[in-house]
Parts: sequence; C-alpha cells; structure tokens
Amino acid sequence: MLDRRRLLLAAAGTFAAPAILRAQGAFPSRPVTIVVPYPAGGPTDAIARIVAQALEPGFRQSVIIENKAGASGAIGTRAVATAEPDGHTIVFGNNQTHGNNMFLMKEPGYDAIKDFAPLAGVGAFPHALVVKNALAAKTLPDLIALAKAQPGKLNYGSTGNGSGSHLSMELLMKRTGIAMQHVPYRGAAPLVQDLIAGTIDVSLSTLPSVLKQVEAGQMRAIGIASAARAPQLKDVPTFREQGVSNADAESWAAFFAPVKVPAPIVKTLSDAIVAALKTPAVAEKITALGFALNVRAPAEFAPYLRQEIDTWAEIIKAAGIPPA
Repeated sequence: MLDRRRLLLAAAGTFAAPAILRAQGAFPSRPVTIVVPYPAGGPTDAIARIVAQALEPGFRQSVIIENKAGASGAIGTRAVATAEPDGHTIVFGNNQTHGNNMFLMKEPGYDAIKDFAPLAGVGAFPHALVVKNALAAKTLPDLIALAKAQPGKLNYGSTGNGSGSHLSMELLMKRTGIAMQHVPYRGAAPLVQDLIAGTIDVSLSTLPSVLKQVEAGQMRAIGIASAARAPQLKDVPTFREQGVSNADAESWAAFFAPVKVPAPIVKTLSDAIVAALKTPAVAEKITALGFALNVRAPAEFAPYLRQEIDTWAEIIKAAGIPPA
C-alpha cells in the first residue's frame, strides 16, 4: 500500500511539474513596458528609450516606453506600484518620484521603499553651480563670502518650489550657513534666460540645462555638486575640492519593479538592465546627454536610496516646504 501511494504521489508530481512551469512561463513572455512618468522628449525619456532598445535582443520581446506624466511623476509611478507584479511593467524613476514626493505630496499614492524593488541605479544628472557673468564670484568660496557679507541680498533661481534645483540650493545654504532669496520659475528655459540677462544671480541647475550657455560664455560655472568633476566641464572643480564636502546633490535615476515581483524575475530584469548600461555603445549615448553613469545593482543601490530619502527629508523640513 505504501509503495503504491508513493508511486501515485510521484506520478502526480510528474504531471504537476510541467503544469507549474507552464503557469510561470519563461520571462518575459510578452512585451515589457517601461513607464516613464514624464512627458516624451525630455532627458529621462531619452535614457529610457536607449535602454529599452538595448534590452530587446536579449529579451526577444518588444520593450515599450509608456509616457504617463503628471503630478511630479506620481501618476505614472503609482500606476506601476499597483501593476500586475509579473515583471512586465516597470518604471524609470528618479530622486523626485522615489524621494522628494514622499515629503512634498500629502498623498503620492505609493511608498518609494515599501512598494518597489530596485532593479538598477543608472547614475545622475550632475548639478552645476552657475552665476551671472557680472557677479564677483569666481569660485564657491567667493560666493559663500559674498553671500555672508550681504545676507539675503543675492538671489537664486530654481525650476520651481520643491524641484531639484530648489532643494539642492537649500542643501548648499544649510551646509555653508549662507542665505539667498529664492526665485522659482516654471522650468529651466525662463530661468536660464534671466540668468543670462542678469535678473538673477545664481542657480544650481542640472548640467544639461545650462551646459550650452556655459560653453558659450553666457554664464559661469563655479562648482559641480558631485563626487567627481563633470567630463563636459573638466576645468570646473567639485564642491568637495573647494572645501564643501557634504552638499553633493544629483538628480539620480533608477529602474524599479513592483515589490511583489518574484525574486527570480527581479534578478533577470536587474541583470539585463545592468548589462545593457555597461555596454559601451549604450554608455556613450547616455553620457552624451550630460548624464553621469554610475551603474549599481540593487544591493548597492538600495542603501543609497534610503540615505537620499533621509537627506532630502531633512532639507525639506529645514526649508519649511509644506506638502501639497
């Protein structure tokens, strides 16, 4: 009787195993969608499309970019948080969607840590400290001295309340003990125009938004808020090189999956994205956008994410920016 029972169980297992494998299937079993929570045409969208194209041959499936913009990236990010957790829908997020929104929005509709599994840290757009040509500050120490000599007289432009350029300057002011007046703009274009015209004194902006103007001599770059110099502006020293070691601010980007995606699929996605980003052709295209690649697997990126969230929570609180 016992032997017969074992045979029946073994037979059941033999038939059940293929059924389980068929249910799980090989990944990916259909097109993969990368949600970009911003409009098409921007630098975040461009990077996602470069990576998507690189993933298709290995996946043997189409990799589709879906632009789902709105609410500072929260709409698209929220959609992925609640998507079917099978790995076929992921998001290309950043310091806003998976950081600042947690404190700048009353109800973002998701939790950056609890609802997502990191797949790969990609790198960041460095922030460049730029000043109008007429300002008597050639270095970061010059600017600090000038601001301390005239508290509140200098002003700085940002791309809006709670934006990366706003919060990065708040961080710099907190770390150096200076005070400047905030002038928010609706985007980088009008900010750059006013900085060239001399209407505003300073800005801590993402490098792509000011690089052409710096190269054309329409404004001066006096510092890079990153651990390393920007390859596009090799002669501009970092904040650290100028004695300010705790004010780095980068607009980082990373890929995330819904947290309930099975671990083997997370690993498949992560390994594929990391490999694509390390391909010379892909790296060259992304770097040409003014982006600094710093490819990190989940184990390395996860603690960085938590550190970033803690840092910006502190700065937002200190700046007195209420959630909207």
